[in-house]
Amino acid sequence: MNRAAALRLGAFAGAVALAFGAAFGIGSAIEPIAAAGDTSAAAGTQPHGEEMGGMQGHEAGGQLPGLAVSDSGYTFAPANTLFTSGTKTQLRFMIKGPDGKPVTQYTKTHEKDLHLIVVRRDLSGFKHVHPTMAADGTWSIPFTFTAGGTWRLYADFQPAGHDGTITLGTDVNVSGMYVPVPVADPASVYSFDGYDVTLQGTPVAGKESELTFEVSKDGKPVTDLQPYLGAFGHLVSLRGGDLAYLHNHPAEHADPGSKGGPEITFGTTFPTAGTYSLFLDFQHAGAVHTAEFTVKVDSTGTAIVPPAALPTHDEKEAHDHEPVR
Repeated sequence: MNRAAALRLGAFAGAVALAFGAAFGIGSAIEPIAAAGDTSAAAGTQPHGEEMGGMQGHEAGGQLPGLAVSDSGYTFAPANTLFTSGTKTQLRFMIKGPDGKPVTQYTKTHEKDLHLIVVRRDLSGFKHVHPTMAADGTWSIPFTFTAGGTWRLYADFQPAGHDGTITLGTDVNVSGMYVPVPVADPASVYSFDGYDVTLQGTPVAGKESELTFEVSKDGKPVTDLQPYLGAFGHLVSLRGGDLAYLHNHPAEHADPGSKGGPEITFGTTFPTAGTYSLFLDFQHAGAVHTAEFTVKVDSTGTAIVPPAALPTHDEKEAHDHEPVR
């Protein structure tokens, strides 16, 4: 059973679940703040069109992206930190600048003023969305948290006049039934809705590693991927344990109306050895799809090799009906 299905199942498993309540609001009150003057802790300093949420801060000894609620004078300020699962609500927040006032001017990165990533702390329920901003600097978007638990929000943006992108993170707590969803075992293929996405590469801790994803549909290579955020794919990597954030795009730019695929290649730097969850977004046939992978990274490099043959339809169905462990 894939993680999305397991997360949906968790919402109905009250008999074996723990209820989350307002007491968990404590978690969002102790967010770390990057050291004053430590601009290296910002999520990236690459110019527009290149890497977002890079790991330059790690190389300079700074804090990794997404771990702090406040950095470089900017603060992620949610309007509310307690929600109810299964209920459509408005996610509202501001980005406050060094002067304490809401930021209202941004430099677009990958076609958007701000990217919002939402994921539960067990790395299930991943969503990449784009809220809208009101004149007073309040960002908002309708959102439904699918299950109880603690969820992580990441805001990825570049303030106007700032020399690079910043990624800030904060927790919110969702009341409701909570069933932990285990992180999937490492695998080189992710299959869903007729799509098969394979992963190939040799990730090495602390060095740029090339990762190549190949997309097929109903057994045939997809050669008409559509541009999404100015590229043919969008990759977010989260480190297991602390959920440090890495946000990359492929080197290939995608002009409006162009077609890509079946391969999408990224240059990705994993800052340390460990287990990472990778979320690949791509657009095909007018819809954005997400493929999820678990990757173990070490200091020597272990090759990820796609299977010689993709799972058959019967094998996929059998896998989807496996019990939750």
